[in-house]
Amino acid sequence: MARRFERKRRAFKKKYCKFCSNKELVIDYKNTDMMKEFTAESGKIEPTRLTGTCAKHQRKLVREIKKARQMALIAYINE
Repeated sequence: MARRFERKRRAFKKKYCKFCSNKELVIDYKNTDMMKEFTAESGKIEPTRLTGTCAKHQRKLVREIKKARQMALIAYINE
């Protein structure tokens, strides 16, 4: 009877920050190809739990994506 209530836990792979592991990558609003990697199809910015970026780099990434949107390098909404 105890087996009926057991839940299967999925083993997950730890996501590592792309920017901490590769120090040569620079977060810059002019690099639109990299910025598009961190936005969803709808145009929303992907959360840390999906991308694996650390808090420090996620804050900088969000700031640069917003800057690129303001300068019309990246669309606010993808149609």
